[in-house]
Amino acid sequence: MESLFESLFYKTEVNTLFSAEAYLEAMLRFERALAQAQAEQGMIPVAAAQAIAEACVVSNLDIASLKLQIGLAGNPNIPLVKQLTEAVKKIDPEAAKFLHLGATSQDVIDTAMVLQLKAAVLLMQKDLKQLLAQLRHLAEEHRHSIMVGRSFMQHARPITFGFKIATWMDGLIRSAERLEYNLQHNLVLQFGGAVGTLAGFGEKSEAIAHSLAEKLDVNLPHISWHTQRDRLVELASMLGILSGNLGKIAKDISLLMQTEIGEVFEPAGAGKGGSSTMPHKRNPVGCVAILAAAQRTPALVATLLHAMPQDHERATGLWHAEWLPLVELCKISAGALDQALILTNGLEVDTERMRQNLELTHGLIFAENISLALADKVGKTTAHEWVEAFCQTASATHTHLKSIVLADSRIQALLSKTEIDHLFEPANALGDCDRLIDKILATF
Repeated sequence: MESLFESLFYKTEVNTLFSAEAYLEAMLRFERALAQAQAEQGMIPVAAAQAIAEACVVSNLDIASLKLQIGLAGNPNIPLVKQLTEAVKKIDPEAAKFLHLGATSQDVIDTAMVLQLKAAVLLMQKDLKQLLAQLRHLAEEHRHSIMVGRSFMQHARPITFGFKIATWMDGLIRSAERLEYNLQHNLVLQFGGAVGTLAGFGEKSEAIAHSLAEKLDVNLPHISWHTQRDRLVELASMLGILSGNLGKIAKDISLLMQTEIGEVFEPAGAGKGGSSTMPHKRNPVGCVAILAAAQRTPALVATLLHAMPQDHERATGLWHAEWLPLVELCKISAGALDQALILTNGLEVDTERMRQNLELTHGLIFAENISLALADKVGKTTAHEWVEAFCQTASATHTHLKSIVLADSRIQALLSKTEIDHLFEPANALGDCDRLIDKILATF
């Protein structure tokens, strides 16, 4: 399934990070670094650490056999250590007894996952930075491209396309901050031994822990987190939010691509967005992929939330329930990011269609302008009642609102034609669009 749908839902580089070989390599990194840290502190012979390091290569493992043995052992580390022990024996039989000394399977599995997650987050950080740069360019380019702002799917009042893009950026900037926070605070070493007390490492436990964290380039927490899973749950939640941020962009673009609207279009390309039966169609396929990710991530996040109340010092089944959803969250979030990069690089914007659509309500989108201008003269309630009546008349008679306003004797006594013309000019109904765009651009 993954290979068949990879180009639509995933990112190849991130898929590779979570391959079986990459996962095993991450576990081997832990075993290699642990032996080296123990040797530095005199817990095991230097020669033993060297032999273990030499044996810690994926090519020494029988992956097909591992897959079968995992079903019997309940986790991947137990059969890995058995196979690795045999590999160490071939190099130095004496060294084999020092392999995995004092550690527990969860130390290896959790830390290996952390190493994979860190690599994935770093890739997503890079892609998110690029996406924000592309959106910044689009926001600058279209800061004066006036379009309809929509409320409850209805025409509300004018905005600019640059303003809409700035709102997209606002959410993504916070997601970028969350990524960095998770990188620094949540992707940390797991190291505690059988029940988290480091009892298997004697008086050298703290020094070994510091050395191990340094060698693996991850932060060292105050205490092991075997059954305190909030760090990974926070990361999962962040990925869910990121997918939602991207989904918001995809939702807006897919709606703006509708035939009746036709204001924005995904980049065109050979074979992109076509229909199997209707040659004329141009489907929002990039948006589809992103929206699919946004639909899938909440359930995956929920799995990790459900798995948080873990039993005692080592969990039964709840820890295991995290493995696949967490990986999938990373893969589909990275895939959505990749699609968003493609989507915004070459986005087609029809500014003329935007201008045309501003007139679809025959001036009704300027009703609030009129109401506010009258409020100073006759009070808010009266102004609202008058303008509401004008709008009803305009709709019933298919007449432009401006004509109704100009023809009313009460308005003639209060507002000049020049003032009314000003109120019906889209550029004069934008509020603080320009300033608000600048505020967002200044944060990135």
